Amino acid sequence: MLCRFMLAVVLGVTASVATAQDADIGRALYQRHCATCHGLEGRGEGPMAGAMVIKPVNLTELLIRNGGVFPMERVVMRIDGRDPLVSHGSPMPVYGDYFERAFDVPIKTPSGQPLLASRAVIDLVAYLYELQRIEE
Repeated sequence: MLCRFMLAVVLGVTASVATAQDADIGRALYQRHCATCHGLEGRGEGPMAGAMVIKPVNLTELLIRNGGVFPMERVVMRIDGRDPLVSHGSPMPVYGDYFERAFDVPIKTPSGQPLLASRAVIDLVAYLYELQRIEE
């Protein structure tokens, strides 16, 4: 319970949205849609990584690579396709139509700006936050 509260504080979400985040659902979504490229541990070493033109990013280092700030807006928009990344001839994610749903869940970015995303993306981002390494 403390972990979810801390996640809500760090992500800057409202209390009603914080209870809607489910990192366990996010983990299942990650394993189904992301691990093929990013690997089960999120380090960019999935079985398809070697076949890709752009190597999948190490998702455990998002905080480290961004000065201790989780890049919420960029992560959400990469997942849902609003900030497309073309890798191996197709947009990332290859399961984009699954994540391109109604943008009906508000969250706050670290700057305090609101951002709308689907519940699936919010749950996936909650799991990605749990993957973060704190130290380099």
